[in-house]
Amino acid sequence: QVQLVESTGGLVQAGGSLRLSCVGSSRAFSRYAMGWFRQGPGKDRDDRDFVAAISSDGTSTHYTNSVKGRFTVSRDNAVNTVYLQMNSLKPEDTAVYYCAASGTREYGTGFGYAYWGRGTQVTVSS
Repeated sequence: QVQLVESTGGLVQAGGSLRLSCVGSSRAFSRYAMGWFRQGPGKDRDDRDFVAAISSDGTSTHYTNSVKGRFTVSRDNAVNTVYLQMNSLKPEDTAVYYCAASGTREYGTGFGYAYWGRGTQVTVSS
């Protein structure tokens, strides 16, 4: 089992940048692919959207089209942490962001995530 805790999000102006981090509690952290998801305003938790994912060894990454070229996912297994660097932020990026862990090969499609953090609010003002 993996417990995940996201860093505090924040309020940023459109065009700005923000980096989220997520720390995992388990020694098995490095065995899991990690993903970032977001829940937009007015959406249910079940309607969270896939944002980005990274393989367990960090060699493979996946992004949803709307964030390609703006967001970068990375990880440091030595400190059990995954990051989401968000640049050129837009008001439509406003959401609660969640990190999650997957032990399946489907991680790049947004499926197979068994463990979730509690989420952190990111608000982008226009």
